[in-house]
Formats: sequence, C-alpha cells, structure tokens
Amino acid sequence: MDERSKLLKFTRFRWGGVEVRAYKGPAAPFKDVTRQTLLGEAPGEEAFSFITRYFEIQPGGYSTLERHQHPHAVVVLRGAGRVILGERAYDIAPFDCVYVSPGVYHQFQATSAEPLGFLCTVDRVRDRPEVAPA
Repeated sequence: MDERSKLLKFTRFRWGGVEVRAYKGPAAPFKDVTRQTLLGEAPGEEAFSFITRYFEIQPGGYSTLERHQHPHAVVVLRGAGRVILGERAYDIAPFDCVYVSPGVYHQFQATSAEPLGFLCTVDRVRDRPEVAPA
C-alpha cells in the first residue's frame, strides 16, 4: 500500500486523527462553528486540487456572511438549517447539495435542536473571504 493512502474512521461526526478546529479567528462574525479538514491538506495529499472539510454549526449558530472568487460544493449530513445565497434563503436538510458560485455572498445557519453538519469542498488554492458589510 502507498504510505500516503489512509482511512479516516468515522464516529459520531468526528473522524479519527483529525483535529477539530475553530472555524475562524475571534474577530470574524460567526457563532458556534467548528471545522475538520478531512482530505487535501495533509502531507502527501498535494496531488488533490481541492480540500474537503466538515463544518458543524451548533443550534442557533451561523457561519460568516461572506463571498469568495472560488466555488463551494456542500453536502448536508445532519441537522436542519438555512443557507443564504445572495438575496435568497433556502431551508436545507440531510443530503441536500448546495453549490455556492464564485462571488456570491453566502451563510449557513443551524435552525434545529441538532447541530447542522456539512461537507464542503473548495479549491486547494483559493482567495480570502470578503465579509459582507454590516
């Protein structure tokens, strides 16, 4: 077996050996969000042109309302919530898929009693977020 190959075992929305990190720094406007980078960031995974992360938003929490010049591919795994895409908002639930196109302001909000958890795949090389004006 290639030494770079691996298996990340799943248990209760955590993956073995993958650190649970803060979503962003304390100055960013968000509430109760964590992330785990699952694939594409570890040494030996440089061949990936993308990174797959798992985000979890606690009930009543939300991600930053922001935009980028790179797309996002999102698959909801647990909970229920809303996603803002530009001027529209949509209810989301497990197994819904969301495409966030470049340049669109977006935000994820957890609206149920359970955390909202989703996989998000983005380009490995990407621009920094632009936070929506208050």
